[in-house]
Amino acid sequence: MMKPITVSRSALRISTLRASFQKRDNGTVLTAKYHTAPIKIAKAFPLGGGQLGVIVMDVSPGLLAGDRYEFQWQVEEDAHVYLTNQSFTKVHPSSENGEGASMSQWFELGHGAVVESMPEPLMLYRDSAFFSESEVRLSPEAVWMGAEVVCPGRTLRGELFAYREFRNKLNVYYQDQLIYAQNQWIQPSLQQLSAPGCMSDMTHTGLFYAFSDRIGAREAEIVREALVACPEREGQAVTWGVSLTYKHGLSVMAAGKAAWVLQERLAAAWSALRLHLLQLEPLKLLK
Repeated sequence: MMKPITVSRSALRISTLRASFQKRDNGTVLTAKYHTAPIKIAKAFPLGGGQLGVIVMDVSPGLLAGDRYEFQWQVEEDAHVYLTNQSFTKVHPSSENGEGASMSQWFELGHGAVVESMPEPLMLYRDSAFFSESEVRLSPEAVWMGAEVVCPGRTLRGELFAYREFRNKLNVYYQDQLIYAQNQWIQPSLQQLSAPGCMSDMTHTGLFYAFSDRIGAREAEIVREALVACPEREGQAVTWGVSLTYKHGLSVMAAGKAAWVLQERLAAAWSALRLHLLQLEPLKLLK
């Protein structure tokens, strides 16, 4: 049974998507789903190798002030799911003293289950406020990989760190033991984001995570090699680093000046680890 997520009762509009997956003889199948507008599963389709691809659709213009999206994903033993969405997650402005927008995600992975969560970038509009929280619960031999790219606004319109606030939390558990916790809080009006040692002249950030009891120093080195091998794009410098986490995991942190450049780098890390851990070729889906 899925664990309920604590809801902020100050949110004005709560939209929910819940889905469960099982491994069957013909591969992974979607066994149960529930959604409320404006989010839903647009399509679920086999990808080969027993994996199921899932594309999430948001039929709204984006998250408005007071909106809250809740996603709950239950992936049972040996099931394998690739999750993505159709387009950027867009967060619209909210008043200075008003309610921002929020999103929560909860993943439960059974023994040997695999989840690859690769959404399109997050776009924070001028005067927006956004709170994101995710929780991952792993069983033995399960693998969870996830990536995120954050845009500081519509830069071609001059929206460079013009949003009000961005908070991002991630907790990962292995057999009920907390093995990783992140709590990021950015308030551009109160922080010197362009200072050396912070963002400097970079504008976009990217993260790639992988957690499993199958991850150690060798896997971190494979990811580093893949990133070193990435071609440099003229005028698009990227700063990145790879670290092992406290237990059963690794993280890639990257910064650049465009979302697509960071997506390219994180995809290289993901593809290398996917081939090494799962013996599967890189996924290349056109949306």
